[in-house]
Amino acid sequence: MHIHQTVFIKSAVKPVDYPPEDLPEIAFAGRSNVGKSSLINVLIERKGLVRTSSTPGRTQLINFFQVTGATFSLNLVDLPGYGYAKVPLDVKRQWGPMMKRYLSSRESLRGVVLILDIRRIPSDEDLQMLDWLRSYNRRPIIVLTKCDKVSKNERAKQTAAISQKLQIDSSMLLHFSALSKDGREAVWQAIKEALEADIL
Repeated sequence: MHIHQTVFIKSAVKPVDYPPEDLPEIAFAGRSNVGKSSLINVLIERKGLVRTSSTPGRTQLINFFQVTGATFSLNLVDLPGYGYAKVPLDVKRQWGPMMKRYLSSRESLRGVVLILDIRRIPSDEDLQMLDWLRSYNRRPIIVLTKCDKVSKNERAKQTAAISQKLQIDSSMLLHFSALSKDGREAVWQAIKEALEADIL
């Protein structure tokens, strides 16, 4: 999947500040420091458009980007990371309502890429996010990041454990490495299927 152009549109907290719903949207969600920004940057073939940070929990806004390819245009939406202990309490309190408003009300949203670290068993926050996606009838695209940091045996073991925790078939889990870029095309294919499923 070759990307012609990606531009930052705006950041928002409330629906009144969201950009117009002119294009279909794919959102990205995950715990802080799970590799969400790195995944998005690899997908759009840009090194630093989506800011990465060594300080988890830094992004607390919903960030919208417009992506244009040879045969498509869509918005990618970077949702705030969750689960970082040092985020101020008032920010944590705002996070849930902000996510619920976006997930429940955004008509242009076609799917959500839920990002998990392959080395970690899904947390309560991960399970809550997946429950929200199901309750709002949002298509989940589940991606296991940092796959270059585990052996093949550990990868298989962790994939089985994660699928059991999520109570889904392991075939639904996509493997990805920002370092090697392995899995990039598979993630794009899943995004394409989510866009086409809504059209058919």
